[in-house]
Amino acid sequence: MQSLIPSLVCIASLLFTTATHAKQVSVHDPVMAKEGNTFYLFSTGPGITFYSSTDMHNWNEEGRVFPGEPAWAKKAAPTFNDHIWAPDISFHDGKYYLYYSVSGFGKNTSGIGVTTNATLNPRAANYQWKDQGMVLQSIPGRDNWNAIDPNIVDDSGGTPWMSFGSFWSGIKLVKLDPSRTRLAEPQAWHTIAQRTRPAGIPDDEAGPAEIEAPHILKKNSYYYLFVSWGLCCKKEASTYHVMMGRSKDVTGPYLDRAGKDMAKGGGSLLIEGNAQWKGVGHNSAYTIDGKDLLVMHAYETADNYLQKLKILDMRWDKDGWPAVDPHDLNRYQSKQQP
Repeated sequence: MQSLIPSLVCIASLLFTTATHAKQVSVHDPVMAKEGNTFYLFSTGPGITFYSSTDMHNWNEEGRVFPGEPAWAKKAAPTFNDHIWAPDISFHDGKYYLYYSVSGFGKNTSGIGVTTNATLNPRAANYQWKDQGMVLQSIPGRDNWNAIDPNIVDDSGGTPWMSFGSFWSGIKLVKLDPSRTRLAEPQAWHTIAQRTRPAGIPDDEAGPAEIEAPHILKKNSYYYLFVSWGLCCKKEASTYHVMMGRSKDVTGPYLDRAGKDMAKGGGSLLIEGNAQWKGVGHNSAYTIDGKDLLVMHAYETADNYLQKLKILDMRWDKDGWPAVDPHDLNRYQSKQQP
């Protein structure tokens, strides 16, 4: 019997090593929805990459949403290279709406589009994405805002609103019409968050007013606005972190814990990076099966700053503000199935 002990130790060691080094899901700007007993994850990537899972830990890569490129993409963003940015998934009246953006990096030659489907299950008979085209576009010299990073929220009356934006004059909110594929007329626009843009920065440059990736979660009597401050995509120099505010009205003002308007530079910290994880941000937030979840990416220092999926539990303090445990950055480990 004793002769078996070394073999058992070796087997246990091998299993531990395999589990520890299992390939994690590498995504940027993740958003998630649940259909039936399956979770679907969409992220920035060629044609929009997506995954499926039944437990939010073991994920199957499902390919891409767009087999080619959106027909309008190169017109809105001449340097578009097949990477579709920052999708957002929502469900309304029996249909899924997948919003997405195309852009030139660091430029506001950008556009937001939407594609629709009756199901998220790629093996269903009625699975077919139908692109509805461009919803809005930003044009340098005309617009001092950037048409990327869309997120949809319904107000208390069921009216859809789209938040979006990056750098320049900050985060915008615009009303959609009942089709959810076009802007409502007359148009209703609001600035809901921004940071100070130094004078003298040319209008065609993003500048250092680093704010993007809005996501609004309706919870109890508040709308909670999450945004990412700082820089993504810079490996060890990435400074992304998640800031937040809340409002009783979808159009704002969104105030931080100190009562400062996010449209005037306000914002309270929800989570930031640490020595093990950089570039923590571009989050989405959901209430699914009675649990509140924060979904985002983070760059792992030990893996050459490769972006990894993170799904964290959100709790609520006595004043009604969301909180997450930074230790969950290490505790949550996704696994991409072969």
